[in-house]
Amino acid sequence: MVLRGAAATAAATAATTALPGQTAAGATPDEAGARHAGGAEPTVKQPITTTVPRGQWDYLDPYYNVVRGQVPASYHPWVSNRQDRILLYTRTAGPRHAHLGPALPAGLNPALTDAHVLQNAVVKWMGEVGVQVDWTEDVTRMPGIGSTYKAVVFGSTSRDTLWKHGTAVQPAAAVDTTTGAHLDAARTALRQYLRAGGGFVGIHNAIGGTEYNWPYYEGLCGGTQYYDHGAHQNGIIVTLTRDSSTAGLPARWEFKDEWYNWMPFPTRVKFLLAVDESTLATRAGTHPGHGRFHPISWCQYYDGGRSWVTALGHDSAAWTDGSGYVGQAFFKEHIVTGILSAMGKLPFCG
Repeated sequence: MVLRGAAATAAATAATTALPGQTAAGATPDEAGARHAGGAEPTVKQPITTTVPRGQWDYLDPYYNVVRGQVPASYHPWVSNRQDRILLYTRTAGPRHAHLGPALPAGLNPALTDAHVLQNAVVKWMGEVGVQVDWTEDVTRMPGIGSTYKAVVFGSTSRDTLWKHGTAVQPAAAVDTTTGAHLDAARTALRQYLRAGGGFVGIHNAIGGTEYNWPYYEGLCGGTQYYDHGAHQNGIIVTLTRDSSTAGLPARWEFKDEWYNWMPFPTRVKFLLAVDESTLATRAGTHPGHGRFHPISWCQYYDGGRSWVTALGHDSAAWTDGSGYVGQAFFKEHIVTGILSAMGKLPFCG
């Protein structure tokens, strides 16, 4: 590929500009290797054209037009006043899992009932580790530029969850560009939040039927989407790698879920958990499955932010302490430490 004009200038500058505290020519092989492999998360703001570590050029995903993967140096520490607080977003624009309970009214932190099992669990579990939780199904509450939330958690969202439904209620209004209606403002907000170093957590249906037609979101979830699943059944989970979100898990453990199949297969991510397909009694009738490697949790850096996702969490009992649900304690550990890592309170996707 031949670069010309401004692109050539930017590439040449990036190739010769040192990171803070070192010279490009004087970098040790270990330092050069770390930079090429993705480096470490920066701790202060840097101009994004003249100080791009050279390795980042290799991590640009041209399909989603973002730097993504195991590239800590691509993280953007642009917001210095983030709080130990997360936003839990559970809006559904299609199928709704039983563990979400009835749809919530507009606003922040509306009243929860016992039926809101996932919401109550996340509030309780994160409170146990000192993290405040706000919750909403109000699309206008999506954090954006400068948000002080350390992470936004999508819990079993569905379909076009970020679209402001009902704004254009008359057929003529749908094509009236003078109304000022910004029906997809939440998409813009989420993208700007991530680009400023926000953390994203996607749980269960958040990567299984959410924002099908927005490529940026597909990339955020690992370049993949849910295709189908087999029966709700027991299986053996394999812990694939050492990570903050797998540190307390055994090498193999039993759990019960729907075991989502993916299409396309996730790429450029660090795989955390997989299910051993040989332990499943039945599989989906259409998708052929993934054979010997069927991932169900993974993480990546994405467009300046952090993304941690898991397909687990279908059954309400998995969200209920003391339920006796198979593998419940390990599931809870995985969720809590995954959120903490996306927040930056534990090492992320190392």
